[in-house]
Amino acid sequence: MTRALIISGHPNLNESIANATILDAVATALPEAEIRYLDALYPDYRFDIAAEQQALLKADVIVWQFPLSWYALPGLMKLWIDEVFLYGFSHGSTSQLNGKKLLLSFTTGAQEADFAPEGWFGHPLDAYLLPFRTTAQLCNLDLLPPIYTCGVGYLSRIEQSQIHQQKEAAREHAARLVAAIKALS
Repeated sequence: MTRALIISGHPNLNESIANATILDAVATALPEAEIRYLDALYPDYRFDIAAEQQALLKADVIVWQFPLSWYALPGLMKLWIDEVFLYGFSHGSTSQLNGKKLLLSFTTGAQEADFAPEGWFGHPLDAYLLPFRTTAQLCNLDLLPPIYTCGVGYLSRIEQSQIHQQKEAAREHAARLVAAIKALS
């Protein structure tokens, strides 16, 4: 059985629809997976580095679950990487993460069509993933194809029908994530 570690990088999961639904569905489908809710564990942003590194060491697959925020990781998750992925632990000649799998699982507020050369942002979504590919390469992590869902931001959940649509999209996202993790066994 693949040991999955899911790092929830949403800065305030209590205000989330999509990311909270994804994590709830994954927790139900994969009760053996460890889910670390950074916002709940570290509301003061003071990470227990040893505990976080130990969790990473036990995992076969590491999932970063987050909302794409300003075309990157939310600040909480970026700080977690800055403080936990230390030279000698995550990279360098004594790296301890070699060969583990990294799976990006994220949501965006913008529609998928906005992430196209002719779309609003003028770049495909894949262009925003370059820093993740570079991080995986530096840490000798096997970066798996990302799982993402677009169009589930806070601006598109004003009416009850929109919230229902976001939850449905999030449950479908969770099913794809669970299938990807199970396929690694």
